[in-house]
This record gives sequence, C-alpha cells and structure tokens, in this order.
Amino acid sequence: MFANVISGKGSWAVRYSEYGKPSFCIVLDGRCLLAIDGHQPVAIGAGDFVLLPTTPAFTLSSFAPAPPVHLDPDQVAGGQGELRYGEPEGEPDMRSLGGAFVFDCVDPGLLVSLLPIVVHVQGSARLSQLVQMVGEESADPKPGSEFMRSRLVELLLVEAMRAAAAGSAPPGLLRGLGDERLARALRQLHAQVERPWTIDQLAKIAALSRSVFFERFTRRVGVAPMAYLLAWRMAIAKELLRADGLAVSEVAERVGYGSTSAFSVAFARHVGQSPSRYARMD
Repeated sequence: MFANVISGKGSWAVRYSEYGKPSFCIVLDGRCLLAIDGHQPVAIGAGDFVLLPTTPAFTLSSFAPAPPVHLDPDQVAGGQGELRYGEPEGEPDMRSLGGAFVFDCVDPGLLVSLLPIVVHVQGSARLSQLVQMVGEESADPKPGSEFMRSRLVELLLVEAMRAAAAGSAPPGLLRGLGDERLARALRQLHAQVERPWTIDQLAKIAALSRSVFFERFTRRVGVAPMAYLLAWRMAIAKELLRADGLAVSEVAERVGYGSTSAFSVAFARHVGQSPSRYARMD
C-alpha cells in the first residue's frame, strides 16, 4: 500500500488518468466532488471511504468550477509530502488520503473483476473512527507512522468491504462474501482449489439445497458456481506458470486437474493459448 495526503482550497480540480489498479480515497476533512468517467459526479465528505477496484480516469475537485491539473498516477504514487491544489496558503477546505493497494495474492484481476466499479461507504461509525486514526497519523508523523497508516488502511478496506456487502452492492464477490452461507462455500473453494468440487459438496457446506445454492450463488456472485471455480483455477494457473516455473503437469495437479491434457484444453479455451506458450511469454 502507498498513499499521498491530498488537500485543496478555493477553486481547484485535479484530473487523474486511468490507473488500472485498485486505489482508494479517504476524506479526512471537508468535502469535494468526485467525478469518475462514465458515472455521475458524487459529493464525498469527511469520514467517507471510496474504493476504485480498477481505477478508471477520474477528476477530484472543489464544487466551484476550475481548470483541472492533469496528473499521471504512476508519477505521483507514494511521493513524500502533501499534494496541495488551488490556493497554496491557508487552511484547506478539504484533506484526503489517496493511494493504491499492491496485491501479493494470486491474480488480483479476478478479484477486482468481481467488485463494483466504485465502492463508496459513508455514515459508518467504525469507518469514521479508523479514518480519524489515519488522519492523526498523517497530520503528526511519528516513528512507525508509515507502518501504522498502512495497517489502518488495510483495516479500512476490510471494513468498507463489510459495509458494502451488507448494503446494495451489485452482483459480485462482495455480495457473495456478504452472504453468510455463500461465504462458507467461497472460503472453502478458495482454500482448496485442487479439490474436485461439485455443486452438491458446495451446497452442503453452505447448508442449502443444491437448487437453492446454485440460484443464490449465481444471482449474488454474478456467475454460476462452476464457472467461478474455473475462473479461479485459471487465475491461479496463470500465476504458477509465470512465477514458479513449474511444469505444466504440476500446475494441472495443483489446480485440480487429473490429467495434463484436460488442463491444457481448459486453459487454452479460457486464456486463448496453451499453458506452455503462456509460460514462455515475457
């Protein structure tokens, strides 16, 4: 995780180009306008948490119109010091912490593809407490503040996921994890992807009938259970082929295929090329 403190006073606007990776914004003080490409602008205020799983281009601004300053997020990410927009002197009208998450997990592309375009959480007392702590660490850095801020933001992400899952999130992983019974099956599926899972087994873990489980999973996650399992297996296979230099037969076994040929056919159909060719790509 890396982040920058961003503040603005008077009339100001900053335009960020598409980033393509998960990013967030925590409003520490004041209010501003967030305009994400393809979406209506929304007002965000102190205590709000915004997560952009794929971070399309967006504009952050005051409510008064102003010519935007254009920025490349790759050039400003993780920089030192506060990024100030608008009037350079005086107490800012808005202060926020903006940054990005760097995932160590297998293929975050699958995870973010199952999340909404934007997750906006407001009015959560628990989130507000965490935001206040983040603000204190940002305003008065002490030894260990960077570590503390990183851990607090991770907690904010978890709390935001909980709040969004409990609300009116669209179909996706959030909705699935927000359903206590589906979450049991999802956790087992993620933890033991090599198992020859069936609908009946997953339904039993969720304590639901086969038909109810299938319908509920498909409606809330947005894809059928076996289609989700396939996508998850292929995501892990891609990571193993690139990162660990394993033989195709070993990768096939790790993601639940009894034969290398069956795995190769499934991989080629899903990814568009054979496992061995994918492994050789730079």
